[in-house]
Amino acid sequence: MMQFPKIIQGGMGVGVSNWRLANAVSKLGQLGVVSGTALDQLFVRRLADGDKGGDMRRGLDAFPFPEMAKRIWQEYFVPGGKPSGTAYPIAAMHQKRDPRKLVELCVVSNFVEVFLAKEGHKNPVGINFLEKVQLPHLPSIYGAMLAGVGYVLMGAGIPLHIPGVLDSFAAHQPAEYKLSVVGAPQGMDSQMFLNPVDLAEGALPDLHRPRFLAIVSSNTLATTMLRRASGRVDGLILETPIAGGHNAPPRGKLQLSASGQPVYGERDAVNIAGLRALGVPFWLAGGYGSPEKVREALDQGATGVQVGTAFAFTEESGLDIGLKRTLLAQAVAGVGEVFTDPLASPTGFPFKVAQLAGSYSDAEVTEKRTRVCDLGYLREPYAAPDGGIGYRCAAEPVANYVAKGGKVEETVGRKCLCNALMANIGLAQIRKDASIEPPLVTVGDDLNTVAQFLAPGQKTYTAADVVESLMSLSASPVVAETAPDDEPVLATA
Repeated sequence: MMQFPKIIQGGMGVGVSNWRLANAVSKLGQLGVVSGTALDQLFVRRLADGDKGGDMRRGLDAFPFPEMAKRIWQEYFVPGGKPSGTAYPIAAMHQKRDPRKLVELCVVSNFVEVFLAKEGHKNPVGINFLEKVQLPHLPSIYGAMLAGVGYVLMGAGIPLHIPGVLDSFAAHQPAEYKLSVVGAPQGMDSQMFLNPVDLAEGALPDLHRPRFLAIVSSNTLATTMLRRASGRVDGLILETPIAGGHNAPPRGKLQLSASGQPVYGERDAVNIAGLRALGVPFWLAGGYGSPEKVREALDQGATGVQVGTAFAFTEESGLDIGLKRTLLAQAVAGVGEVFTDPLASPTGFPFKVAQLAGSYSDAEVTEKRTRVCDLGYLREPYAAPDGGIGYRCAAEPVANYVAKGGKVEETVGRKCLCNALMANIGLAQIRKDASIEPPLVTVGDDLNTVAQFLAPGQKTYTAADVVESLMSLSASPVVAETAPDDEPVLATA
């Protein structure tokens, strides 16, 4: 009987869950996961920095459509890296119908990230996408599947249509995804479309359908996914409000605590017995980064846990080393502070932010930053007066947002997460006035607990340290190289 991993390494932020981290975790017999958010822009910046180490080149050499890989390399690679103090190049922002060049960049960048995560072992790796970042979904998923991704994980919305997309691509069929458009009139064409044949150079390679894990925040959403999804849902990840990144808003009318954070109540609690009754594998996430919590989850009938914050501070993660050191020092001292900001994200969802001087969490830094929207992943598609689809972001310049029909009050407190998350991984954009985009680190409420993974006298720890600790009260994993259908899986003793 096919088994599943006990530990899923979370898909944190842009580039934090990078290929190095996912590779390290999967080699250990658990599920390493790369973040699929903004991989195209991340890839462009790695090439602009000269592809130190040659990893991107190695991934491109393995890409099954060599002419496409060649075009990407010639367009974006800067020998020796861009001059110090100069801006990174920026690829175009996504639209409902992207130009061929942008589609190719998206396919290739997702392939390379998954390919590198799979190097040197035969265990599966996963990729995590945010449902609300819909515009790049189709080329991103196809690129990951070309690299043989074993799992696709998706939350931050209700990803009902993703299972059907996986089925279509595995069969070399065109796939569609309906774009959510605010104010769309009946009959508006909001379907996005990708046909693999249009990208191929010769015969299409064989693809297997990755397993799909839906990230949900309630029993109701779990049931909805299983009943209404366009294809098979292989498992559920139940994420509680203390998990890092975007959180589902509290059910009912929003109430804030004295400190200004959303208040979650009994209606937001999860019924574990109800999850068990659904009859599919499930993992618990948010505050499960300790061996005791792993054991607790298993005893409740969970297949395992998803852990993010603990892995974010490993040597292998993409988080900027200076940010790691500072926040780890805070954790050791027990003074790390995380604020669930109800306004920061342009999406309107609560967003967990580590409080860090000099970062975007600092009011003075926020005040000095000039608003700009040039990456656009969190833009909201809306029905424009001319009958087409427009795009707006509550964190863009206020006048621009209002001119597009947005309400001025929706811009208050909003932060540019796209640029901030790039800064988190040491790839901050440099502006014409020489200002540098500030970081905004997102972690779970259990930030201070990461100190447990530091050995005495050590200032860093590895993914292996985390896995060994988390599994210390559980059975040791045994790796199974193939399942009956030749798809890599994990087995337990």
